[in-house]
Amino acid sequence: MIAYLDGIVTYKDPTRVLLDLNGVGYEVFIPLSTYERLPRLNERIKLLTYQHIREDIQALYGFASADEKELFLLLIGISGIGPKMALTILSGATPAQFRQRILDGDVRALTLIPGIGQKTAQRIIVELREKIGGPGDQLPEGFETAFSGQLSDEALKALLSLGYRRSEALKALRKASEQLGADASVEQILKSALKNM
Repeated sequence: MIAYLDGIVTYKDPTRVLLDLNGVGYEVFIPLSTYERLPRLNERIKLLTYQHIREDIQALYGFASADEKELFLLLIGISGIGPKMALTILSGATPAQFRQRILDGDVRALTLIPGIGQKTAQRIIVELREKIGGPGDQLPEGFETAFSGQLSDEALKALLSLGYRRSEALKALRKASEQLGADASVEQILKSALKNM
C-alpha cells in the first residue's frame, strides 16, 4: 500500500496531478481542494494517498490533508459510492463545509453535487453523521477539563476509526475522563474507554 508520495509536480489539472519520484511518474487523482493547494510546476509536494486496487483497475488518489483523506475513506465505505464519486463529493466543498452539511442534515446542499440524488444524499448523511464532526466539536461538557483538547480529539478519532459510533465514543470517553483525571495519556484514555464500551 502506498501511504504517501513526495515528488515533483510535472503536470496538474483540477482532477489529477503527475508526480515525478526519482524518474518514475505517478498519476494521482485528486479533489478540487487538493488541486487548489498544489504548488507550481517543477516544485515538490507531499500527498497522502489511497491506493485503489480491483481486478480491472489500479489507481492512486491523493490528498493535501489528512482530513480530506479521512473523509474520502468514510465516503468509499458507503454502499454505492466509489472513489471517483467520493472525489466529486469532496470537490464540492471544503472538508469543514462537508462535515457541517452532514451534521446539519443538509440534503439539499448534497444534491447540488453532480451524481448525488436525494436518496444517496440521505444515505450519506445517515451513515456519516455519527462518524464525523468538526475538530473538537460536540465533545462532552467538562471533557476538556479532564484531558487537554488534543488528547480528547486524538482519543475520539481513534475510537471512530475503530468503527464505534460517535455517541458511543463520547459516552465512553466521558466515563474514562471521570475515572482517570487530567494526567492520563492517550493510551490510558483509550484502554479505559474501550473497557467502558
